[in-house]
Amino acid sequence: MHYNCLIVDDETELAQTTAEYFKMFEVSTAYVDSAKACYAFFEEGNSADLILLDINLGDGSGFEVCKRLREDMQLPILFISARQSDDDVLIALSIGGDDYVKKPYSLSVLLAKVKVTLKRLGMTEGTPGAANPEDEKSTSEGEILSLDPKTMSAVLKGNRIALKAKEYALLSCLYNHKNTIVKKEVLFDEVWGDAFFSDSTLNVHIRKLREKLEDNPNDPKIIKTVWGTGYYLEV
Repeated sequence: MHYNCLIVDDETELAQTTAEYFKMFEVSTAYVDSAKACYAFFEEGNSADLILLDINLGDGSGFEVCKRLREDMQLPILFISARQSDDDVLIALSIGGDDYVKKPYSLSVLLAKVKVTLKRLGMTEGTPGAANPEDEKSTSEGEILSLDPKTMSAVLKGNRIALKAKEYALLSCLYNHKNTIVKKEVLFDEVWGDAFFSDSTLNVHIRKLREKLEDNPNDPKIIKTVWGTGYYLEV
């Protein structure tokens, strides 16, 4: 079966409550309580648009689950955890997480984040991978850099570059405002749906994009930093 969201959390009661709440707002949701059950979910032919992943699982670490899933999948992974340190947040984002939500979370806020992520991927309820009309506008043939919303990838000088969900959303936002300064607040709002997100989250994702797009990430020529303000995509 296909679901909009899969919750991987050993706090079964919380996972069940969250899943039922999401379903009330037409976000189809399944939940499992272990790393083993998460792997089995996909091995049995099920699929999901997005994963909410706890770090502390009874039979393993959410970090390891994320790394393993990233070997085959590029779907968004949002960590949900009671661990509060910035180090945990940075690790989660560095290994492939797209967002980090600290417990205890508000169901309404978490639902909003999930819906924003699904919307930015062009995914409507029950329709995996539907194209987003706004993203379609981002694709342009004949340019040095273009975006392909169907495969969620970038094409740079004829070379196709696979991107993770949040990387694609961030690059798409920069591309839509190309050759102009994009303030951090705009990126937080348009990519994460939250104008008060942390700079560290943005910095990690910018770094990841530069590692994929730039000849020298330490001397970027495509994604430039405007200190104290934001970023500038030069194409």
